[in-house]
Amino acid sequence: MEKPEFDALLPTFRDVSYPITDFGAICDTRTNNQEAFRKAIEKCNADGGGIVVVPNGVWYTGPIELMSNVNLHLQNGAIIFFSNDPKDYPLINTSFEGLFMYRCISPIYGKDLENVAITGDGIINGNGRRWRPVKKWKISGVEWKETIARGGIVEEGPEETVWWPDEINMEANNTLIPQPELYKNKEVCEKYHSFLRPVLVNFTRCNKVLLDGPTFQNSPAWCLHPWLCKNVTIRNINVRNPWFAQNGDGIDIDSCKYVKISNSTFDVGDDAICIKSGKNEDGRKLGMPSEYVSVSNCIVYHGHGGFVAGSEMSGGLKNIYVNDCTFIGTDIGLRFKSCVGRGGIVEKIYIDNINMISIHNEAITFSMGYNMDSKEGQEVSIEEIPEFKNIYINNINCTKAGTPISISGLPQMPVHDVHISNFTCATKGEIMLDNAENIFQTNITLMKPDA
Repeated sequence: MEKPEFDALLPTFRDVSYPITDFGAICDTRTNNQEAFRKAIEKCNADGGGIVVVPNGVWYTGPIELMSNVNLHLQNGAIIFFSNDPKDYPLINTSFEGLFMYRCISPIYGKDLENVAITGDGIINGNGRRWRPVKKWKISGVEWKETIARGGIVEEGPEETVWWPDEINMEANNTLIPQPELYKNKEVCEKYHSFLRPVLVNFTRCNKVLLDGPTFQNSPAWCLHPWLCKNVTIRNINVRNPWFAQNGDGIDIDSCKYVKISNSTFDVGDDAICIKSGKNEDGRKLGMPSEYVSVSNCIVYHGHGGFVAGSEMSGGLKNIYVNDCTFIGTDIGLRFKSCVGRGGIVEKIYIDNINMISIHNEAITFSMGYNMDSKEGQEVSIEEIPEFKNIYINNINCTKAGTPISISGLPQMPVHDVHISNFTCATKGEIMLDNAENIFQTNITLMKPDA
């Protein structure tokens, strides 16, 4: 198993500080400091770059747009606390879940930047509870009472009961989800503005990006979303979303090249560490794979998947190395997912030395029938059939899992050439293979779990 060797170039900054308090920021938890952040960032950028300093305290603000050569640095005890009023977040053209669409600008946003960072020991809080729907089955009775006491509207469905922040959100869900082409219609999206929840931090087409140190938490949707970026370094961070957070992913690396993620923790409400590259025709047309990605020495405490490839992978994923990570209580350990309609190729994935504790479902799974937007049963072109191949998984220790290994490919394109070696798992389940070819299993040990 050969590790893809590459470097991610780091940004550099002048050693000049621009405290936000020099630009009128007030620490009273109520004053909106968006203008102070803007002035500090613009001055720092105009002077040739440096460090915008956020001191100890709670700094309430609207969205912050970063600029090139700016390091947003949170001192110990600093909290950036974002407004939860959708009116503060204008719609922009962006991408979410692999589709081009209108969506609210992210609380922290950067586009077409060079040399940009978020560093320090503070906390960035997206104040996301106001934005997100809540499914009743995900929380306790006490939490449900607290949720509905905040207002909003409850939708009683045939399968599940959902709390929505307001009637517009519920209407938007029933209108936009079945008709995704409407996400490209700005007039329609303005009507459903508050439904278009932003990711907490988005970098688009940026080069030399660094996240080092802070805690990112309570996002309206995904926490971290680098898209179309190069040379991204993410280290020593904590990512936290409530476990019931709808679309509460940890990090989604999306059509990026040269990415290193290390020494970080994730405790989230959806997939934790995800690699993506666009969805269906939008992703294939863009044609930008995620490639040369390294994930090492990370811990996932909760999530739908510890490490995840897909399901939005239509531009392809390749040359990805994951090593020395620990997943504790995730729904799935290693999760590969796609469906008919996606297209794209996932290949040259190298995974080594992963420890898993109490995995609820599969320790390792490949699921090619992932989503309801699959075109299964419809006439599709060859380019709409996803392919997963040449994947190497080695040295996996799992204390307990519902199913050890499940590989379910497509009749048109079996999952193929997957190498699994030195895998130990306590489980009552069995290895399940369907539409899978050339699955090489070496030194596989399955044991009965402790009572």
